[in-house]
Amino acid sequence: MEKIVEQGLLYDFYGELLTEHQRRIYEDVVFNDMSLSEIAEEQGISRQGVHDLIKRCDRTLLGYESRLHLLEKFSRVKETVEQIEKISSEENVKLLARQILEEM
Repeated sequence: MEKIVEQGLLYDFYGELLTEHQRRIYEDVVFNDMSLSEIAEEQGISRQGVHDLIKRCDRTLLGYESRLHLLEKFSRVKETVEQIEKISSEENVKLLARQILEEM
């Protein structure tokens, strides 16, 4: 999985467990595509401080995933529903599968 996609998904599942400061900076890097220098200037901290915080957040989010496996379970359920949609010949089952995928 591409790193930025993985970071986004991990954040979606576990981001609320980070502090407000961590969330704000992590969002700027992952979702707002800001450079470390831009964030450092905006936050009044060093570029190295931003880099260290991002690495720490990555480790924290991966740690939550290694214990809780929510992203892994989500991916398996999504793949299963996609398979159901693909092999089903009944339109109402396909419709239900699409609805489930849209809600994920």
